Formats: sequence, structure tokens, C-alpha cells
Amino acid sequence: MAPSLDFSEWFPKEARKGTPVVVTMENPNYSVVEIDGPDAAFRQVDKDRGKNAKQFTWVLLLRAHRAVGCLAWVATVLWALLGTVKKRLIFQQGVAMESDKSGKGRLLFRFIRGFLALSLAILVFELVAHLNGWHFRRPNLHIPQTSEIQGWFHLVYISWLAFRADYIAPLIQALSSFCVVLFLIQSLDRLILCLGCFWIKYKKIKPRVKGNTFSPEDVEASGYKYPKVLVQIPMCNEREVFEQSISAVCQIDWPKDRFLIQVLDDSDDESIERVIRAEVTKWSQKGINIVYRHRLVRTGYKAGNLKSAMNCDYVKDYEFVAIFDADFQPTPDFLKQTVPHFKDNPELGLVQARWAFVNKDENLLTRLQNINLCFHFEVEQQVNGVFLNFFGFNGTAGVWRIKALEESGGWLERTTVEDMDIAVRAHLNGWKFIFLNDVKVLCEVPESYEAYRKQQHRWHSGPMQLFRLSLPAIVTSKISVWKKANLILLFFLLRKLILPFYSFTLFCIILPLTMFVPEAELPVWVICYVPVFMSFLNILPAPKSFPFIVPYLLFENTMSVTKFNAMVSGLFQLGSSYEWIVTKKAGRSSESDLIAAAERESKTTAHPQLHRGASESELSELNRLKEHQVALPHAKKINKIYRKELCLAFLLLTASIRSLLSAQGVHFYFLLFQGVSFLLVGLDLIGEQMS
Repeated sequence: MAPSLDFSEWFPKEARKGTPVVVTMENPNYSVVEIDGPDAAFRQVDKDRGKNAKQFTWVLLLRAHRAVGCLAWVATVLWALLGTVKKRLIFQQGVAMESDKSGKGRLLFRFIRGFLALSLAILVFELVAHLNGWHFRRPNLHIPQTSEIQGWFHLVYISWLAFRADYIAPLIQALSSFCVVLFLIQSLDRLILCLGCFWIKYKKIKPRVKGNTFSPEDVEASGYKYPKVLVQIPMCNEREVFEQSISAVCQIDWPKDRFLIQVLDDSDDESIERVIRAEVTKWSQKGINIVYRHRLVRTGYKAGNLKSAMNCDYVKDYEFVAIFDADFQPTPDFLKQTVPHFKDNPELGLVQARWAFVNKDENLLTRLQNINLCFHFEVEQQVNGVFLNFFGFNGTAGVWRIKALEESGGWLERTTVEDMDIAVRAHLNGWKFIFLNDVKVLCEVPESYEAYRKQQHRWHSGPMQLFRLSLPAIVTSKISVWKKANLILLFFLLRKLILPFYSFTLFCIILPLTMFVPEAELPVWVICYVPVFMSFLNILPAPKSFPFIVPYLLFENTMSVTKFNAMVSGLFQLGSSYEWIVTKKAGRSSESDLIAAAERESKTTAHPQLHRGASESELSELNRLKEHQVALPHAKKINKIYRKELCLAFLLLTASIRSLLSAQGVHFYFLLFQGVSFLLVGLDLIGEQMS
């Protein structure tokens, strides 16, 4: 008998009248019927009962309306996402595929593509077996007897299970165990660095100036107390940022006769060269000691540019050299905060300042970069500077003792990380470094994934080049054994080689494999608990970024493809390891920075000092070129498709589908979200697009 919806039990019943009568029918096809009164069967429905039935109907309609609204919202979000993809992939002119010049990355791409094709084939095979009920789960892997074989396909599946358990699973388990050990060692290293940072904060340890600092009174009158400082601004086609960088450096508070600025322009665009030259002339007319240098033979990239500038005859008159890349904007008191540390400290070779970012909140990509760089400066460099007096030079926002540069061999063009190269050689010669976490210099982080990807490739291929070249010098140097061990085991191997190796191998290769070979399953703590804990430690120096901890974890695993490819390229001296591409910059400045710069410039221009040799025609040329630059139409923005990331996205999504057959919850969600992050990066849907 069908259930009836009787809502009368929800409300108070009225008193029943009359004598109940029970009628029993002899026909077994009928049920017993209870009649409360002589006219109960024909009585009209109560008014209150009808009203509440209508209310219940309205409740159902409201819930249905909410459900439809939720579905409509989900459909709108999906439609907007598809519209964004369509806009970037179809309507954009100049959509380009990622080009691998000179075979760069083709081997890795072919490996991932073959891995994807094999995974799809195995997935189809497993799905057919699952639908036939042939899914055998570990640890009780039951191989049927010969009499139980149901056909040739069943026989092939059973043979695959036996081969998988006997031959494939042990190899994967051995490789995964090796990577897990590396993962734990690297996690322990980061934990120790964080504990060292906590100790520095707790004890309030910071570098302090020995003796008296420079007199803050009359700067010009006390100029004889100030050492002579050379400031270098290397740049190459930096149209967007050269003006604000030169302006900030020219406003540094230091005696003018003890201070010289070199603008080292390697631009190959004549219009950019003329604008920068005119900008230098403008500041020269204001009394700033600034010179413009342009090389005719542009070899050695940044290292060749700096080496050429240090060969000038007048450099021998200067004791220190400060270096700022074209997008860096030092504060007026930068030299007064850094140079005093060299006083009465003859073993000090480098004082490094921290970077601060004007565009860290521009988009998701810049926020994630801010997390990484904050950990690098506040934890890695600060701890190594306090306890080891050594860290990798950042290439900018630092002051070198020129004697330390000369005794260490000067700038060499043998790698694309000339800053790390000179730091290692200076350390081998006994020079000490200081990191100032409180001194910050404004700069930019890349806003497009293309620019960030090229930057990371150079930053991870160069150290492997340098490791091959400097290993003999490290082994034969006169520094202590534990310093040699720190350089080889921690500085190069653990943080530059092992990190990208296990990150790519463990989370992009082994984890999907374990979905198809469940006998070699990875434990949950490797997939979830330890990575989340380490991401929590990484994000501590940037506490405002806590809402982005999950995107940070996923994006770091996504970047492991680029870092692994770069590491292999540098280690085996492939052609791509020698590429140097200037990071694209947007020329952004915060509003407060612009106001402060305008105020400083107004003070500087209140009493301008015109020097002979300055040409008014160059200033007019500067204004004309600026007006022409404003009038130029903006270049259309394009996006690229990154094939390796897309192949890995489909591989991880395929593995997530396979994990559903094994009912592995955590593994499924990790593979799903990681696959989506690879998909977004592969379609260039993170960050800004390139012009």
C-alpha cells in the first residue's frame, strides 16, 4: 500500500463524536477501514488543515527556488570562467604556443605526454575492469584460479595485476621512499631556519654599527668624514622604470663630492637610449654627479656591464660601490644606514638590504611571490647572516667594499647568476656579509606568469652552473670544513637541487603513479599534513597572506615543473641555461612614494645648480620623447599556452578520476585541486598578460 501524506498529526485534533464502527470485508483484496463517525468519510476538510497544506506547499516552492538560484549561480560562475578562457584563447590576437627554442624542454614535455597517454589507457582499462566487478584492493590481493577466468580480457587484467604487484610497485615504492627522505630533510632544514629566526626575534639580535656613526649635522661641512661611494644602476631596455630609479638614487642624502652615480645602459633600442641619456642630463644640470655609460659591445649581460664600469680609471678613488637594478628605489638615508657598518670592520665585504614590493597586492601571482620572498629575506638570509656571516648576494640593494670585489676576482661572465658567483668567491676568500632586515628598498615583482617563469628559470639554472664551476674551488679553499659542508650540502645541493627534484618527482610523477599502482600508496601525512605545516611556516613572515595558504601550496607544486627543468638545464649545461631575458616590469609606484618623491624633487629643484656642458636640446629631446611615448597606442596583450603544465593538468585530473575507484578521499581532493591549478597556469589564467 502506498504511503499517504497525513499532516493532521502535526496539529491538535478535535474531539471525536460518535461511536467508531469497524467493518471487516471477507474479500482479502480489501483492507480494514476505520470510520470515526457516520459521516466521517464524506466530511469536508477543515479550514485550518487546508491553510497549513498551502503553507507547506509554499515552503517547498521557496526551497526549490533557492536550489534553482544556487544552480544558476554555479552556472553563471562556470559560464564566466569559460568566457574568460574563450576571451584569452580565441578572441586575443597573437595567441602563441610556448616555444621551446633549441629543443629546450622538449624531452621533459615528451616524457610527460607519454606518461599522460599511458595513464589514460590504464584508466580506461581499470574502468572496464571495475564495471565488470574485477577490482581487487590491497592488501588482500586475490588472484583467481584458472577455473575462475571469465575470458581473455579477464586474463589480461589478472596478468596486469600480478605484473604490477611484483615488478612495478617495488620500483615506485623505492623511488617514493627516497623522495620522502629528501622531503623530510628539506623540511627539517626549513624548520631549523624558522627556529633560528624565532631566536633572533626573541633575543632581538641585529647587526649594530661599531663606533660612532657619521655626524648628522651639516652634511656638506662634514663631508671629509664620509667615504667615497660609487652608485651603479645597470639597465637594459628599461623604458618603464628608469626614470623613477634614477630619480630615487639622485636624491640619496650624501655629500655630492663623495658620491658618483653611473647609469650603465645596455639598451639596444635607440629611442630608450636617448630618453635615458636625456634623463641623466637633466639630473646633471641639478648638480648631481652622474654619468651615462653605454657599451658598444654588449657581452656578458649584467656581469659584463658591471665589469666594464669597474674598469674606469676613476673607480680607484672610491672605497664602496652600491648597486641598484633599474626598478629599485632606495630611500634618501640608504647609504647612512648601510655604509656605517663597514667602519672599524675591515673583514666586512657586503651589506645587503631587504626588498619591499610596491605591487605585492596587484594580483594573486604577486601575492604568492611576496610570500616566497618574505621567507627568503626574513628567514633564510637573516639567519644565515647572523649565524654564518654568509648568504647569496641578491644582485641589487647592496653595498660592496671594492677591495672585496677585486680580491675575489671581480665580476665574471661565466654564469647567469653573477651575484651568487661573486658572493661565493668572496666567502671563499674570508669576507663576511651582513644582512639588514630593517633597511628596505622598494622594487617590483613580475606581474605576469611569463615574466615570472623566465625569472625563475634563470634563478634555478644559474646556481647549478655555478655549482659545477665552483666545486673544485670550494674543496681546495682554506675555509673550515663545516663552512665547506654548508656550501656544498645546504647552500647548493639541498636548497638548489634537491628541492625542485623531490617537489616535481614526488607530487607530479609518483603521486599520480600510485593511483594506478595502489600497492605503492603514499601516506596521507606526506600528501597533506607535512606540506600544510611547511606552508604555514613559510607564510609566517607575511601574516597578512594567511588566506592564500592553500593557493600558495598548490602554486609552489605547479612551479616545480619550471624549476626542475631549469635545474636539469643548468646541471648538464644545456643551451637554455645561458639565456638571460630581462624581467618585464610595469613601472608601478605607490601613491605615498610618488608624493614623497615629488616633495624631494621640489626641494632639489628649489635652488638648481646648472653645470657647464649641459645641453638644453637634450632636455627638449627628453620632453618630446615622453610626449611621443604617451601618444603611442598600448601594445595588445597576449597570452601563451604552456604545454608541459597542461599535460600535467590532464595527468593529475586523470589520476584523480582513478582515485575514485579506490575511495581515497584526501588523495582525490589533492589531485583534483592540483590538476586545476596546473590547468589555470597552463592556460595563462594567473597574473597579468604580457604586452
